[in-house]
Amino acid sequence: MSNYNKLSDDELLALLKKSDSNAFAEVYNRYKVLLHTHAYKKLPDREEAKDIVQDVFTTLWKNRENNAFNNLPGYLYTAVRNSVINHITRNGVKTRYITSIQNFSASGQIIADHLIREKQLAEIIEKEIEALPSKMRAVFELSRKEHLSHKEIAQRLDISEKTVDKQISNALKILKTRMGMAAFLTFLFSYYNFK
Repeated sequence: MSNYNKLSDDELLALLKKSDSNAFAEVYNRYKVLLHTHAYKKLPDREEAKDIVQDVFTTLWKNRENNAFNNLPGYLYTAVRNSVINHITRNGVKTRYITSIQNFSASGQIIADHLIREKQLAEIIEKEIEALPSKMRAVFELSRKEHLSHKEIAQRLDISEKTVDKQISNALKILKTRMGMAAFLTFLFSYYNFK
């Protein structure tokens, strides 16, 4: 049917839940490039990004009748983001960087190599911080980058100190989950060193 491209996301989602393969094809065509770009920015490896997007669409089709979400683009972007995080964790990217940093001190490799790997780990950590909800990220960055006290943050953002405590605590929990224990401990060490 040629008029599927005129349907809204909600209409496509309703048809998808009824196993309409044309609706699925339209969702795929509508979002594949955007999702690939989204995944590629975070990896960046075109083939891995392509595989992740394919897996997300495969899962969408497999679970089409049981999906309870109402926001199709929100679901797709979140699924891609989570898949990218899982992919990075599975492949041990962060763990390899930490191991190479530890090996550096024992083997006496060139200092530039050590600094490059630290920079790469820092970039991964920054990506995870950027993925935090906006209000939580604002509180966390004022604490981490500007080294403000919880009281100073509360005054600047016109919120309570209790809210600041909760936002920072929640941010650390999210980062721990997303980054894996080894990378999180490395991050935490540098975070409290600069506090």
